[in-house]
Amino acid sequence: MDKSNINKIQNFSKSIRRNIIDMAFSAGASSAHLGGALSIVEIISTLFCHVMKYNDDPQWQDRDRFILSKGHACLAYYAALCEIGYISKDELQTFEKDSSKLLGHPVINREIGIDFSNGSLGMGLSLGIGVALSLKKRKKNNRVFVIIGDGECNEGSVWEAAMAASHFKLNNLFIFIDNNKFQQTGTNDQIMKTSDLRSKWESFGWETIDIDGHNIKELCNYFESMEDSELKPKAIIANTVKGKGFSFSENNNDWHHSILTKKLYDQALEELEVNK
Repeated sequence: MDKSNINKIQNFSKSIRRNIIDMAFSAGASSAHLGGALSIVEIISTLFCHVMKYNDDPQWQDRDRFILSKGHACLAYYAALCEIGYISKDELQTFEKDSSKLLGHPVINREIGIDFSNGSLGMGLSLGIGVALSLKKRKKNNRVFVIIGDGECNEGSVWEAAMAASHFKLNNLFIFIDNNKFQQTGTNDQIMKTSDLRSKWESFGWETIDIDGHNIKELCNYFESMEDSELKPKAIIANTVKGKGFSFSENNNDWHHSILTKKLYDQALEELEVNK
């Protein structure tokens, strides 16, 4: 993997984190799902900056498709859409405000690159299967990328979808499981143990790998070295840190959904500068 590409994705990630805290601060008392957005920054950056196929037209027919099943992490999604030119910086500041296109969960708006609404957990993988199956039937080479949460794997609909994806041999379907070990009201171990996610997904017929979800080189190398030898969907178990990037939010589940104060916003800006 070329070092310049790694640097490009790293810079993209820093811009996304800056956009995230700007939106969270702008939301004020409306609050924001900060923790789960920060845990997927490197994943979403690698996809939008290096892996996925798209162009200046958000509705280009030959684009790869992206679905954020854990819709509460939309800050990272909106931030990426801004960095690729689909949303303006000014529009980011409307997050969670009246008449905004950018709500607390994604609402379909293909003019700005949002192909699906998502909020109720457990839906995104089924949507991805429908798209992947349609592309296969039309003999299109587009790929479908879905991000789901580890806590979201508590939903039975996820496993019904997982079974269907392998049955239909959807090797054009990739999912990232954001394995940050937390969900809304506590740790996974406290609420519903997910245990060995890799063996679970493998048992449902998926080609599965464990990866450091914050290591851009590892993420890139997976796609560089991947051989599409089997007609299987792909599951990437991305081991991540909830709230990654800021000392006050890392592994702190209070930041699942909370208000970013001026003091903490300024601290976040300082930490971004230090980590340049």
